[in-house]
Amino acid sequence: MADQVADTTLEALGYKPEFKRVLSLRDLILYGLVILTPTAPYPVYGIVQQVSHGHAALAYLVAMVAMLFTAASYGKMAGAFPAAGSTYTYAQRSLNEHVGFLAGWAMILDYFLIPLLSVVYAALTAARLLPGVPYPVWAVLFTVSITLINIRGIQMTARASRVMMVIMTFSAVLFVVLAAFRVVQGHGWGGLLVGTAIFNRGTFVLRPLMLGAGIAALSYIGFDAVSTLAEDTQDPERNIAIATVAVCIIQTVFCFATVYLAALVWPDYNSFPESETAILDISRHLGGAWMFGWITFVLLVAGLASALTGQAGASRLLFGMGRDGVISRAIFAYVSPRYSTPTRSIYVMAVFTLVGSLLMRFELAVQLLNFGAFVGFILVNLSVIRHYYFRRQLRAGLGFLTNLVFPLLGAITCVYLWINLSAKAKAVGFIWLGLGVIYLAVLTRGFRNAPRSLKI
Repeated sequence: MADQVADTTLEALGYKPEFKRVLSLRDLILYGLVILTPTAPYPVYGIVQQVSHGHAALAYLVAMVAMLFTAASYGKMAGAFPAAGSTYTYAQRSLNEHVGFLAGWAMILDYFLIPLLSVVYAALTAARLLPGVPYPVWAVLFTVSITLINIRGIQMTARASRVMMVIMTFSAVLFVVLAAFRVVQGHGWGGLLVGTAIFNRGTFVLRPLMLGAGIAALSYIGFDAVSTLAEDTQDPERNIAIATVAVCIIQTVFCFATVYLAALVWPDYNSFPESETAILDISRHLGGAWMFGWITFVLLVAGLASALTGQAGASRLLFGMGRDGVISRAIFAYVSPRYSTPTRSIYVMAVFTLVGSLLMRFELAVQLLNFGAFVGFILVNLSVIRHYYFRRQLRAGLGFLTNLVFPLLGAITCVYLWINLSAKAKAVGFIWLGLGVIYLAVLTRGFRNAPRSLKI
């Protein structure tokens, strides 16, 4: 165990390198921002603003605190175990192999839903732009497109992500500039500094704020996918940690600026025509029909970008579990010798995304996404405490904060947000976990064997 702790190379963990290490720190940050998208607040802003009683900006800061603690935990665990399995690998190696399996099982739900939801949203947006083309046609077209790009290799995915990132960043900056110009035009420069747009004592209530923060967390869900690329990355022990935290910080800047200025432009959150499309209404208010059309187009790009990167991350989580034999090695641990990508895992993701986009209700999928994510986040925070604070006994100086206090705060905050999810989401989520427990019991012959020791 001591040797394993000291040597964190992939070979020391018992794995042989399967992927080409081609991703730089910049590539990782771009990948993380693309899967989150700088325009992430657009679909949920109106809902967060109304649920939190006008405290969307504060709700995003609260969500950021929880995600930042958790991002730091992902970074530390990537340094200890730089393998593609991410959440599954960290919990398996630090807590218990059975717990690790259940962590991966919970995150399968999360990782499968990210590209599914993104394809659904993109297809709905495209069908709105071109109503003559049926929704199923768009769903098939987008699923096939992202699959072909991911099959070609992670460098192809990274190049496509850069193009989409430019479009989304331009849109986010354009919205902020137009909103700021409108505020200054109407109220002068002092109109940009309004404290009640962040905290309004007259309408503030803690529970609604936390409910809003739970919804705002959707804008961060997926940052952990950066850690699934550990085996595609140059110097993963360093770069994964920096990229994961950097993604959360940059995402907060985009989100906070967007929702703060949106609140200044349209302060009466109870007057939104529809909360789900509040940003579109604000955009029309800022720039007329052309801005409305542009934002609609950008939402389409954002959906495709998130679907593309989400599928890449999910396929590598499946690869990590397949390599250990807890799911089929023949399917999920296969790596294409031509493209150096887990092609069969990508195909499985494509089938699930396509079928799900045609059959699953969008609202339920949105709720389930957070369930799986928060389960994984809680276990990764606990993995840091177990691995660094107890096993390696790094407790002196900053170690007390970084190896115990910070991950504990991250776990507690995620637990609080998790228990505030809707009853339906928790019911379906626990059914999914129950199926995982049953499968694990069969796989390990009543929990007597380690799940990764079986050859299937």
